[in-house]
Amino acid sequence: MVGSIVVLLALSGCLSLGTVQGQRGDLDIGTELDDIRAKLQGLKDLEARLNHTEKELEGQKAKVDRLEKENEEITHRLNATEDEVEKLRNSGTKKGPQVAFSASLSNFGEIYKGPCSDTTLIFKRVFSNIGNGYDQHTGFFKAPVEGLYYFTFSTFGYNTHLVGAVLVKGGVRVVSTYDHVSSDSSDGGSNAVVLELKADEKVSVELWQNARVFDNINGHTTFSGFLLYPLGDRK
Repeated sequence: MVGSIVVLLALSGCLSLGTVQGQRGDLDIGTELDDIRAKLQGLKDLEARLNHTEKELEGQKAKVDRLEKENEEITHRLNATEDEVEKLRNSGTKKGPQVAFSASLSNFGEIYKGPCSDTTLIFKRVFSNIGNGYDQHTGFFKAPVEGLYYFTFSTFGYNTHLVGAVLVKGGVRVVSTYDHVSSDSSDGGSNAVVLELKADEKVSVELWQNARVFDNINGHTTFSGFLLYPLGDRK
């Protein structure tokens, strides 16, 4: 009887030990599964972030490609304009008056122009004015003679306002610069054109509506032009 009780107690102890070990094993496996699930979720989150970053990089690459294409087009236009001017210079055989001018907006300190109702830009710091075609009091260039003229201008400003202006011939807009409000701290632009002018025809540079430009002694906003050759004696 005593032996049976001892056997029973021994079996009971084994069963209890087995149960405890089984429970601990289940707990260890459950913990490991939770860790695996957490790691899998972390990998999914990382994959999602990587996919988002990849899309952003693709967008940036597309933007860079577009800017490079625009730069190539601008470079092509400028080269074509320079070639045209050089051909006109080389082909000009007629003798005539010398006309050339160049000026910047500010003759001292800093100046902000615009937005304003009087949109004509008056370039007061005159670098040269051969032939006296440019009037620094009105901002207008008046052709002394009929001829083919080359004009160029540049604008500069900050991102608080639209930056840009228009070259105007006889009240008609010809070419312009334009840069809308953006995250850039500052914006600049330039343009050029060859125009046929009759004697006393006027050319000026005017602000776009609601635009503002800036200049100081460094000459950021400028207006220049010169006579390529006269056309007054054409038949």
